[in-house]
Amino acid sequence: MAYTVGEMARRLGVPASTIRYYDKEGLLPFVGRSSGGIRVFTEKDFEWLRIIGCMKKAGMSIRDIRQYIEQAQHEVVDGETVGKEQESEKISFWRTLSFKQTWAFAFGKFMTDGVWWFFLFWTPSYLNSQFGIKMSEGLGVALIFTLYAITMLSIYGGKLPTIIINKTGLNPYAARMRAMLIFAFIPLLVLLAQPMGTISPWFPIILIGLGGAAHQSWSANIFSTIGDMFPKSAIATVTGIGGMAGGVGSMILQWFAGWLFVHAEETNMAYMGFEGKPAGYFVVFCICAVAYLIGWIVMKALVPKYKPIVLE
Repeated sequence: MAYTVGEMARRLGVPASTIRYYDKEGLLPFVGRSSGGIRVFTEKDFEWLRIIGCMKKAGMSIRDIRQYIEQAQHEVVDGETVGKEQESEKISFWRTLSFKQTWAFAFGKFMTDGVWWFFLFWTPSYLNSQFGIKMSEGLGVALIFTLYAITMLSIYGGKLPTIIINKTGLNPYAARMRAMLIFAFIPLLVLLAQPMGTISPWFPIILIGLGGAAHQSWSANIFSTIGDMFPKSAIATVTGIGGMAGGVGSMILQWFAGWLFVHAEETNMAYMGFEGKPAGYFVVFCICAVAYLIGWIVMKALVPKYKPIVLE
């Protein structure tokens, strides 16, 4: 059933001028028009107008409401997803490379995936060379178990953007980027792994575990930015590009770490008060600590605000 502006206003219990104001401010892009150019409202539009009214009563500004609707527009228009409307139009691999959003995601993966694999693969060697602890020993097993247990804290990482949205009214992409910035600061704790390791091996394990948890929280959110920006027909392609970038970054970091540890041991390299292989570990820990902030800064520079890809 279709409704005029006046009929919809009566259903909502607001003046018709209120709905016209929403229209003027760009809050009603989902409402269709008749052949004569007159706004025609449906039941689904009624639900949207109720949501807008609730947002206004909650204190959200018109700008924030508009951002929310723009974000939702690529998902819901008259009950159907825009992605479905565009599903027949595929985005080629080469075309995805023309979007800054693709490069933002790929760079974020390139900078950070290697950190996770470094923590996983090199921690046993680190414990052995730094503290003489073998994985066949009970202490070694306990330390690794503790590290992996701490990384399980990442299950709460996906909730933070929702909390931010509820508290601030930001659109999902902006909330995700804010959450990722918080997660990007946590690996800075890894800078203390070597100094604190002079006290007990438990300290670096706890700090590395927190860095690993931050990575998993970061990873969950960075993958979600694809859905924020791209239509469904492009998500698999962009995910693959990001996965490839992450794989290349991981390969480079692991190769560099192995080379550096051998070099540091052979030359008795000194760095920040550590000598030999411990100095090499400190260098790599420094790289891991700042990788997320560098990744976030470049991502934000490439895509400073929510801007979904619209196929033409």
